[in-house]
Amino acid sequence: MPSTPLFPQPVDAGLVPRFAGIPTFMRLPVFDDPSQVQIALVGVPWDGGTTNRAGARHGPREVRNLSSLMRRVHHASGISPYDLARVGDLGDAPVNPIDLADSLQRIEAFFQTLHEAGAVPLSVGGDHLMTLPIFRAIARRRPIGMVHFDAHSDTNDRYFGDNLYTHGTPFRRAIEEGLLDPRRTVQIGIRGSIYSADDEAFARDCGIRVIHMEEFAEIGVERTLAEARRIVGDGPTYISFDVDALDPAFAPGTGTPEIGGLTTLQAQHLVRGLRGLDLIGADVVEVSPPFDLGGATALVGATMMFELLCILAEAVAKRT
Repeated sequence: MPSTPLFPQPVDAGLVPRFAGIPTFMRLPVFDDPSQVQIALVGVPWDGGTTNRAGARHGPREVRNLSSLMRRVHHASGISPYDLARVGDLGDAPVNPIDLADSLQRIEAFFQTLHEAGAVPLSVGGDHLMTLPIFRAIARRRPIGMVHFDAHSDTNDRYFGDNLYTHGTPFRRAIEEGLLDPRRTVQIGIRGSIYSADDEAFARDCGIRVIHMEEFAEIGVERTLAEARRIVGDGPTYISFDVDALDPAFAPGTGTPEIGGLTTLQAQHLVRGLRGLDLIGADVVEVSPPFDLGGATALVGATMMFELLCILAEAVAKRT
């Protein structure tokens, strides 16, 4: 399909060098009106839920920079997302770096506007608590399913007394609020030491399918994908990709690294294997440039964002 105003295209690196021009996600045009796009690329520069190594608030800016390395067509699938859907950079969600509760409200309101305009969100964070207000915006009318790549389940209850909202609690809160269907949720890559023996009791008891790295190492990519697809079925599904699902050898710039994780190639194959699901949004979170080495983790974030964009564009095109 030729480039038209209805299908925004990235700036051609053969005409304008990647290091030139104003950085946007995938070098796409910036839009103020979400009704003009079908997929909204959004930054959430906020790490107010981080409990240890802060810095993910800087993730969206660096991912924008490194996304200049992404080209138009997926080399393996042949998908050209910009010819399947109208995609644009909708800027950053408004945040308040000194007020967690206010930030949650601001982020939710921003994504509610996108949702009401019919734009499917593909977001870059930011810490993982940002996914909760996104769910509040897009899943109020019915709970959704989720494929969740992470080293951590993020279903803890409270931190530092009665604090309910951190990057370790978003999916417990989402389940409690009726936004996320635990029986249609699969978590891939979970590993690392835990606070207590019953840390994963909530996830297990409410029906989340947890695939620890040890199980993934045993069953491999294809069987993991078959299980993930079985769990989420054909209902509306969100993909949340925390870069700490990867081994820190591949993604050192993150707040809570855990050794023994996925390789970048395994992660790419897993995301590609989710083609055909009824996808209604996705995010890449926990890219923390202050802990990065030479932009390696930001490049991971940009590349996984492109992988997600390809399968999201197919899903959007299928529905239109």
